[in-house]
Formats: sequence, C-alpha cells, structure tokens
Amino acid sequence: MAFSRTQIAIAAGAGALLIVVFFGYLMWLNNQGPVLSRSEGRDPLSGIPNSISLNPLRDRSSENVAATFIHAMRDGRCREQLADWSKDYRKKYAAFICDSEAQHPLLSWELVEWEDTPPLRILHYRGKRRNGRDCNQCGDQRIFDSRDTADILDQS
Repeated sequence: MAFSRTQIAIAAGAGALLIVVFFGYLMWLNNQGPVLSRSEGRDPLSGIPNSISLNPLRDRSSENVAATFIHAMRDGRCREQLADWSKDYRKKYAAFICDSEAQHPLLSWELVEWEDTPPLRILHYRGKRRNGRDCNQCGDQRIFDSRDTADILDQS
C-alpha cells in the first residue's frame, strides 16, 4: 500500500504538533508550583484538603528529608533524631513524641498538604498506626526551612 505525499505530510504535521504540545505542557508544568490543585472539600477537624494534585516536576528534597526522618522515627531511632531537642526548651516535647512513637508506631504515611511560606516549607502527612486508626497530624506534621532542608524545626 503506497502513501501519497499529502498523507505523509498530514501524518508528519500531526506528529510534530503532538510533540510541540507535549513539550509545551512540560514547560508549563516546570513553571508551576509544587501543588497543582487542592480539592474543595476539607477535613472538618484539621482543615486540610481531602486531596491534592502534586506537580510531578516539583523539588522533592524536603520530602526526602521528611521521609528519612519519619523512617527513623518508625524504626525506633526517635531519640537520636531528636537529640538536639534535648538540649533546650523542647526537651519535654521530644520525650513525649518518642514515648508516643514507641507506643503507637507508624505503619505508613502519605503527603496530604504542602504549604510554601518562605523561608518555611510545611509538609502535612496523614499516617496509619498499628492500632489501625487513621490519624491526621498525629505528630506527623513537619516544618522544613527551605534554606537548609536538613533542619527540622519545631512547629510551636
């Protein structure tokens, strides 16, 4: 079956248009923030949206730091993660968090909200604990200073 020049030109034009649209979409995504959209519905207790759409091209460095921190908390290394807190006014808060994590360790967690308020980046997580209940912000909210994502700050 032979193709005419017109059919080849139409196919090539359609392919080129598809490629231009695809790269245009990537450029648009690259210029967007980390959260593309939030649902209208919100959790009545915490005020966190029921769902968010995250940009697949977002900077994930703060998420990686948070995941490392939460993994360490889940694996029982709470005291070493919060060692700096035992040197100042947050000592009782650190002890409370470590005792709570020991009694009710996390099984899984998901990112449910992302707030950028320079110089802070606030990540909200929803976790599932061993007793099977869903917890929303049960000690799982972390605040990161975007100037140095390795620093984990106290929310209060």
